[in-house]
Amino acid sequence: MATPPLTQPQLEAILDQALDVELSFRNTEGPAQRLARLPRTEQELVLELVRRLASTHVELGYQIAEQAPQALAAMDERGLTSWALHAADVYDRVGLRPALLAIREVERFLREGAERAAGVVLEEEGRVLLPFLNGLEGRRLQIEQGEEPWTDTEVLYLPAVVAHLPSREENFLIYKVMVTQLWAQVRYGTFRAALPTALAASPTPERLLGLFQACEETRLGARLARELPGLQRDLTHLRQRLAVAPPSAAWQTFTAPLQQADASAEDSLLLACSAALHLVPPAPAVWCGRLQFDAARDRMAARVEREKALFRLHLANLLEEMRQKGALLEHEPRFTTRQRDDTPESLELILDEIAVPLPAGVRRLASSILLDLSAIPPDYLVPAGPGEYDPKLYREEQPDLDNLWEGTYHEIGAHLYDEWDYQRRHYRKRWCAVRERTLNPVHNDFVALTLARHGPLIRQLRRTFEGLRGEDKVLKRQAEGEEIDFDALVESLADHHDGRELSDRLYAHRQRLERNIAVAFLVDMSGSTRGWINDAEREALLLLCEALESLGDRYAVYGFSGQTRKRCEIYPVKRFDEPYDAAVQGRISAIAPQDYTRMGFAIRHMIQLLRQQEVRTRLLVTLSDGKPDDYSDYRGEYGIEDTRQALIEAKRAGIHPFCITLDREGSEYLSHMYGAVNWVLVDEVRKLPLKVADIYRRLTT
Repeated sequence: MATPPLTQPQLEAILDQALDVELSFRNTEGPAQRLARLPRTEQELVLELVRRLASTHVELGYQIAEQAPQALAAMDERGLTSWALHAADVYDRVGLRPALLAIREVERFLREGAERAAGVVLEEEGRVLLPFLNGLEGRRLQIEQGEEPWTDTEVLYLPAVVAHLPSREENFLIYKVMVTQLWAQVRYGTFRAALPTALAASPTPERLLGLFQACEETRLGARLARELPGLQRDLTHLRQRLAVAPPSAAWQTFTAPLQQADASAEDSLLLACSAALHLVPPAPAVWCGRLQFDAARDRMAARVEREKALFRLHLANLLEEMRQKGALLEHEPRFTTRQRDDTPESLELILDEIAVPLPAGVRRLASSILLDLSAIPPDYLVPAGPGEYDPKLYREEQPDLDNLWEGTYHEIGAHLYDEWDYQRRHYRKRWCAVRERTLNPVHNDFVALTLARHGPLIRQLRRTFEGLRGEDKVLKRQAEGEEIDFDALVESLADHHDGRELSDRLYAHRQRLERNIAVAFLVDMSGSTRGWINDAEREALLLLCEALESLGDRYAVYGFSGQTRKRCEIYPVKRFDEPYDAAVQGRISAIAPQDYTRMGFAIRHMIQLLRQQEVRTRLLVTLSDGKPDDYSDYRGEYGIEDTRQALIEAKRAGIHPFCITLDREGSEYLSHMYGAVNWVLVDEVRKLPLKVADIYRRLTT
């Protein structure tokens, strides 16, 4: 069927519409036109930010150019830089789409920036809050970001920013109180109450929920005041600073029973159900959040089933071990429990009236069960029969560190370190996942052969190091000591001659000067050390440890290797607090080539370890055969600049870094990273053991 011809009015309308589109297209300004209207200094700043972010992703650079003129209308140049780098941080953390949203939502960035300027940020403070949380008794909990404070009994959800008060110290205190309040809900049984049933039967469920939460805040507050009096002082201070009105006299009278030591969540629920309609509960404090009872009960239900199976399997394994040792009678054994108080730590497992020691893993499991159920039920105390459970389904999960890095970026059990992006001129936040890996000792003939071959050299090194100890210092005018201080004695006799009191500080005491030094040796275990370099490194470390034992300095040895930012590995050979023994010798023997030389993360990890040493002088000596390198984006200038920045961080922390290299082309990059005098080339491998010891002597005297 033929299409009818267009009428003249229709044709004119189409032409007018096409003309409007063409004019609109011609009049639409692009980023270049908008940038052209900016002052020269602002143009240069925007173009510099475009270059820095385009090095991460070209779309980020384009969007910065697109949005910068509008952003400059609302912020100064410093704010513009912070806005652009915030988008880069979002890209690193969660990907491109959220980063593009962060660029476009300028007003939200300004609002959150004002809050961050006065407040504290969970991303930064979580590193302090999590160890504090783990120091409290009960189940090990995690911390994640949420819209408001709440818990599902395994994870504490906290807001991204707290900025209720002017000072950072007080805002951090609010975070600390949030953590403690949510922990108390788990520890003291808030979620054991039959609240869902009561809510279903209540004509005013919202009012009942508010009353129950207020009652629980009163009960838990009284419990925390008894258990953690220091926190009570913090709460009192925060209530004054936030002008929190005290509860009414009617509410205090109504909730008086909840102040008792034996009050439970069921008591809170009974009071909430019995509250008169005119009774108004106090408004929840900013650190209380809202109870998410359904989410918590769902998590509890899944956990209870799994933990029952695990506990019964543990009991079956315990019985089997006792049978193999011949420690069981012929009759069927019977388990019971005994508890001195309501703390999980006081739980005892009784087998035929005899207390059975609980392994650490079983005790943690029993503690978690007690938090959910307040007691170990009788059916939990029946050991699992053959084939009753598949152990693979209920075995406590342990991450496979060899495969953990594959696929999705995992951070389980990792130390997270920043990495310097020289093109962005900004850190990639929490970029490298670093894990300490066990280096299983290898007891072969390496140690014996090395010690025998280098016996004269070891004796020479020991004599050299013993000379570094220094002489004894004589402390005069002491109340007691091994020698008479004749100068003090003469002065005292003269004073006595003049009628003054005879002094008792007439002795001298010899005190050995302690070398207040901690040294960390960082050993390259990359694949390029395979062969003679690896042998030379192991021999040098073994001889150095033998010599250092005569000196008494505090020292540690760690190996490092990596394969992308997801798999950065540190191998403890000897920790600072570990004696030099056969196990350490076996680990030195086990040092073997691994992957690549991603070096920045290893230096940052050693900075943290050295900071923990209470000494006057801290040294970091790196033993490597080549430049920083990884097969991903760490090659060339990027790796060199990140390592240099990590060394700058070490110097700022009061740590003196030094590098011993076997790379004949090391001068091209080592002077830039370490400085002209903080590295040395060892061009002959046979000289390495003696050279390492000589350098150590020079660095510590």
